[in-house]
Amino acid sequence: MPGENLSRDEAHERAALLSVDGYEVVLDLRSAVGDSADAVRTFRSETTIRFRRTGEGTSTFVDLIAPAVTAVTLNGRSLDPEAVFDGSRIALDGLADENVLVVDAQCAYSRTGEGMHRFVDPEDGEVYLYTQYEPADARRVYVTFEQPDLKAPHLFAVTAPEGWTVWSNGAGEQDAEGVWRFAETAPISTYISCVVAGPYHYVTDRYTRTLADGTELEIPLGAMCRKGLARHFDADDVFLVTKQGFDFFHDNFDYPYPFGKYDQAFVPEYNLGAMENPGMVTFREEYIYRGKVTQAAYERRANVILHEMAHMWFGDLVTMVWWDDLWLKESFADFMGSFSLAEATRFTNSWVTFANNRKAWAYRADQLPSTHPITADIRDLEDAKLNFDGITYAKGASVLKQLVAYAGRDAFLEGARRYFKRHAYGNTRLTDLLTILEETSGRDMKAWAKSWLQTSGVNTLTPAVSYDAEGRITELAVLQEGAELRPHRAAVGLYRLSGGELVRYARAEADITGARTVVADLAGEAKPDLVLVNDDDLTYCKVRFDEDSLATLRAHLGDITDPLARALCWSALWNLTRDALMPARDFVSVVLAFAGRETDIGVLQMVHAWGKSAVTHYAAPAWREEGGRLLAEGALRELRVAEPGSEHQLTWARFFAATASSEADFQLLEGLLDGAAKIDGLDVDQELRWSLLSPLAAHGRADEARIGEELTRDDTATGKRHQVRLLASRPSAAVKAQAWAQVVESDTLSNALVEATIAGFVQPSQRELIAPYAEKYFAVIERLWAERSIQIGMDVVRGLFPGLQDDEATLAATDTWLSAHESAAPALRRLVLESRDDLARALRAQDCDRLAG
Repeated sequence: MPGENLSRDEAHERAALLSVDGYEVVLDLRSAVGDSADAVRTFRSETTIRFRRTGEGTSTFVDLIAPAVTAVTLNGRSLDPEAVFDGSRIALDGLADENVLVVDAQCAYSRTGEGMHRFVDPEDGEVYLYTQYEPADARRVYVTFEQPDLKAPHLFAVTAPEGWTVWSNGAGEQDAEGVWRFAETAPISTYISCVVAGPYHYVTDRYTRTLADGTELEIPLGAMCRKGLARHFDADDVFLVTKQGFDFFHDNFDYPYPFGKYDQAFVPEYNLGAMENPGMVTFREEYIYRGKVTQAAYERRANVILHEMAHMWFGDLVTMVWWDDLWLKESFADFMGSFSLAEATRFTNSWVTFANNRKAWAYRADQLPSTHPITADIRDLEDAKLNFDGITYAKGASVLKQLVAYAGRDAFLEGARRYFKRHAYGNTRLTDLLTILEETSGRDMKAWAKSWLQTSGVNTLTPAVSYDAEGRITELAVLQEGAELRPHRAAVGLYRLSGGELVRYARAEADITGARTVVADLAGEAKPDLVLVNDDDLTYCKVRFDEDSLATLRAHLGDITDPLARALCWSALWNLTRDALMPARDFVSVVLAFAGRETDIGVLQMVHAWGKSAVTHYAAPAWREEGGRLLAEGALRELRVAEPGSEHQLTWARFFAATASSEADFQLLEGLLDGAAKIDGLDVDQELRWSLLSPLAAHGRADEARIGEELTRDDTATGKRHQVRLLASRPSAAVKAQAWAQVVESDTLSNALVEATIAGFVQPSQRELIAPYAEKYFAVIERLWAERSIQIGMDVVRGLFPGLQDDEATLAATDTWLSAHESAAPALRRLVLESRDDLARALRAQDCDRLAG
């Protein structure tokens, strides 16, 4: 609908006209349960907004996406709903200085994870509700001024089915009439208001702390999940990390947690990792582990818990004016997640994970045609939705890590403390933070911001070393490439082989500026076997190697003793492969030689993903089968020698299942599933069973009946998603046609089942089978984008892009679509452009690999 995509100009105009004093939202959710013949199941939403006119003008609009509006009253004057409501906005004319708007509407439950999501648990038939709004879906639940700078207190009252519990941002209780009433919130943006309702399993705890002024702070803690997951819910560990996070942030922010209680809900069919609703954080329930997982999984969950907690200050207490400055919350939360993880929890190596995992996301995003400055130009809500990306999160966090090295830790944290106190419950722009950081650091933050926040692209740093006749360094320079040559605070490490280990013997930090910087402190050092630029990962850059160092890594990567240095080298080799500077088969050779010696489980899992991607996308087509066979053989070899019962054994088992391709591989997987084969110490639990069954389904060795038998063993919501994925993965033209129709021609599937069906449809071993859908894809995506919610649109456009048809014809078809659809929605074009870039990159890498063959 025309008014659904709010523009920045419209938001700025509305903010100049009015300020909001408060929302009173009354919801009746009793319709969530019971039989309903309605095509769209709805609930009643009655909202009262009190607001003042503070600028010139007497007309504006409020936002509401709903099937029907029953009544609209402005300042006691009834308005005709049919005349003022267009499906996404209600027009308001004749504003007074002080205004009271009352809207009674029928809002729709969601199946796409946006607005009020309704989930029916197939295991027991119970219904669960939760809301998800960012960036602008509160308007699907109650009438709003849907923009972050019109903050206001919220007061919620909810009537729910009998036996349910309801939660919101503030503390609540049920009154004598059965209505759940909640304490009024502090001023917050609409996108972080929240309601969770249903028969959730709920566990409580408390956090207490004596503040510096002697005040006793007590925060009630809660954690919840579906009843069907209760037996797997390790709430004690969730509370442990939560308390450790609160300790860290209270120690460093000097601003007590400002939102009262702190609930954390793990909810089904969630589109995101989590959402920072103050007092009521929501997470995807996949963070509750149904089987054995590695410590890397627990580290990821802890990082997300701390990321969302950091938002209570960066984002909730102080909020950006508009989505251009999304980095003011997401970059800071991403950085603070790893920062607090390393310093306050058992996951002390979190910076290794950050260097290897998060930065890989940033490097990819920063080389796409859609790359943008960290402070982006966000024209409208569709732009905003797509900017929750690797630039805003991981690059922004990387740049903040560099800022800490540049300005100093103490100055950075003091800047944060002043920022919270100066702008509490308000909205800010980039200049507000930079002004404070200049105060605390004495640095020219405007120049730093211009280089790092207001430009795009990633720099490449390469060492250039010369030696004297005795093999000592006469000069070591760092060469910088990139469209924007930025100032970097970076370390250069020198490593040599000693006793079978590759260890650092010299290190120097330097300010890298311009195209060439000499690191004088390393002159005179003995010749190294490896020169590692950006040692300790202080800055954001791609690292290259001199020829001697690259040769050392090919032969001795596994001998590097420091896990962070090793992770940086893995990442650098992967970037060489993606940039078509190292043949994919060479990268696979390094994986086969050294992945078995990788001690950090998170790095190992990332290396596995890269190895499989190298074969799937970057290897010459003629070598793919050989590369896949080598990976499967290597995975099985490491699986058999891994310590029984260890997380490495589990990781290699999953990788073996992901790469299995031969008759012998399939027979072993079948044996592990039916008990005929055993690997000492390997616990084949239900989640691992689905992993082992997946390649059997994709290669035609597990039919519908066999997949159904597995669902009988695991007749749960998670089991259902696995079943849907495996059914769509079978190598049959009829199966692919059905999966395509379910996703493209129908909108009955929930967001989670759309995602599962797409994952099953796209199988690297079935390139020829799905080739006919390339043409169909380009024929339907514009219609799909117009008809579906933006989340489903993103999932379909990204997920079904024919990237596995990796040839020049597909590239040309993509270019033809882009040329013929210049007026298509910018967000849709961005998604297609990104997929095109991935395809073009794959073709360049395949050419590189072909020449190596």
